Amino acid sequence: MRILLLCIVWTVAAPLPGQDRFVQWMDRIAQKQLDAREAAVAKIRTVEEAEARKTAVRARLLELLGGLPDYNGPLNAKVTGRLEKPRYTIEKVIFESLPQLYVTANLYLPRDGGKHPGILFPLGHWDNGKPAVQRTAANLALKGFAVLVYDPLGQGERQQAYDRRIGGSLAGGSVEQHLMAGGQSVLAGESFARYRIWDAKRALDYLVSRPEVDGGKIGCTGCSGGGTVATYISALDSRIKVAAPACYMNTFRLLFAGPTGDSEQTWPGFLSSGLDLADYAELFAPKPWLISSTVGDFFPIEGARHFFHEARNWYGIYGAREKIKWAIGPGGHGTPVEVREAIYEWMIRWLKNGKGDPKEADWKEEPVDFEPDFRLFAEAGGQVGGRGIFQVIKEVFDKRRVAGTKEEMLAELRRIAPSPDQRPPVTKVISETAGVEVRTQQIAFETEPGLEIEGTLYIPVARGRKPAMLLLDVKAGTAAKLAADGHVTLALTPRGSKEPVNPVFRFSGDWLTNTRAWLIGRNLPGMRAADVMRGVDLLVARGDVNAASVRVGARGVAGVWALIAGALDPRISKVSLDRTPNSWRSALDQPLHRDLHAALIPGFALRWDLEDIIRAISPRPVAWTDPTNWMGTVQGGIAGFHYRTFEDLDESWFLER
Repeated sequence: MRILLLCIVWTVAAPLPGQDRFVQWMDRIAQKQLDAREAAVAKIRTVEEAEARKTAVRARLLELLGGLPDYNGPLNAKVTGRLEKPRYTIEKVIFESLPQLYVTANLYLPRDGGKHPGILFPLGHWDNGKPAVQRTAANLALKGFAVLVYDPLGQGERQQAYDRRIGGSLAGGSVEQHLMAGGQSVLAGESFARYRIWDAKRALDYLVSRPEVDGGKIGCTGCSGGGTVATYISALDSRIKVAAPACYMNTFRLLFAGPTGDSEQTWPGFLSSGLDLADYAELFAPKPWLISSTVGDFFPIEGARHFFHEARNWYGIYGAREKIKWAIGPGGHGTPVEVREAIYEWMIRWLKNGKGDPKEADWKEEPVDFEPDFRLFAEAGGQVGGRGIFQVIKEVFDKRRVAGTKEEMLAELRRIAPSPDQRPPVTKVISETAGVEVRTQQIAFETEPGLEIEGTLYIPVARGRKPAMLLLDVKAGTAAKLAADGHVTLALTPRGSKEPVNPVFRFSGDWLTNTRAWLIGRNLPGMRAADVMRGVDLLVARGDVNAASVRVGARGVAGVWALIAGALDPRISKVSLDRTPNSWRSALDQPLHRDLHAALIPGFALRWDLEDIIRAISPRPVAWTDPTNWMGTVQGGIAGFHYRTFEDLDESWFLER
């Protein structure tokens, strides 16, 4: 076969040149967590020890997911049409994953009668969904397998925030749709992977229910995001007997600072819980597992090598090294013919021929006719409708919501935003500009050991102690005006704020930065609130600042960081906010949100909302101008908030309330 089967010693890659300092800082934490995990795995020598770890890993994975839905209702499946081919049939299928959460699928069935081994085939991030894998699915059917290909959430006939006027999702492509649901899932104390895995389980329920399928012989394959779900469902559902995920298996040794992955691929607390991707294959052991990669994939091949090396040693504990292989094909991200034929061979070997080698003719790919997308639709209009995933998540959120006390909230905020020791940070002046009334300094200082942040100080020339203002996401002109009016003003750039945002993800903002933080057990708003408190340390230590009058002003989502800092640091005399969303819960009211990831604390909103943080700041004042929803629309007429009039267009207006 035209496949490389390799086992090569792993070496850790150095950080990428020019990488953001904050990412490098988090990566050092991630590498230490991975070091501890690998040391624990290396100590396991016996099957009994391996099984004990598997039990603990499985329990931890389910906990990180937020559990799986407690639902055993009917699939309500229906076949809406058939395409007859000379040697196989394609059935168009719709079934329910959860009540009114519909899944659209194609079932490829050999036409030779009898029962066949089944293949569950989750899809990668192809916006058109199931038509993208016709060649592979049809070839598996030609080789005697019943293959179920289904559309993931946000793809194919299951677009979220779909608008017929534009013929697509208002969110954009599949990844952005997953990020929308991913942020909302974190609000509900769960991972979006929960719903991807549940769809796969329900698809498997449907597959094994079919009389043409031998439910004792089920394999699973998929590429990219489909490889992700194939990895998860194979590890967590014992009905899968053979696994062959492609273009996903790797290690966070490389993925953390590189192609980290979207919401279903990055679970909050995953690395800090002592896990890595090889744990999925190790849960599956000693059943047959094929790793498939390509040499030019953005999932680096060195990471796949590390995965294979560790998993193969684990399979060795079971005396089953022959049941794990690594297939490598040419080219970039995807499944070239070399990889596809390796998958065919693997499934034939273990689901049809036992341990025997299939003949080459059995696994060689055959040409197939391709159907246009619309011919494969299970719903005539091309969109299945039903409930949106945001509505499902909101229902879960409402069921889990319980009130927490102020004391519990403050303890949780202290945990996520550890209060500094309040010693003034050592400050480096990068550059300085002298003015007639105001002197300006570009500065940097350490916020946590090994991590510097930057800011701009605007210092009035006049003598004496003055009130101070710390600003977040406020224009430089406003800072200069405040300084001219007699305030020592620090325009702070919290950690990660300078990392460029991919314009493709126009709604999700800091999703990647916060995703990395979640993996290591941290989160962005907590860390940035800690940065604010370090900025306060700097200000109150200055001889020209009146320490009794230190205010924080913020615009947009940065207002959430300001509120957290205000609740934790009594030295902040007042918090002024402008155009900040006024409730976490309101992010569940519609399928779209903007910049939510920069404000998310996993599960926190299940017990408290922003109004609870305001109460914790009291009796110190919070002045809030033009509160918004999570799409930036001002929410008018809410008691306790200030609203601009037509004349109040100057940004500094909100700081004067």
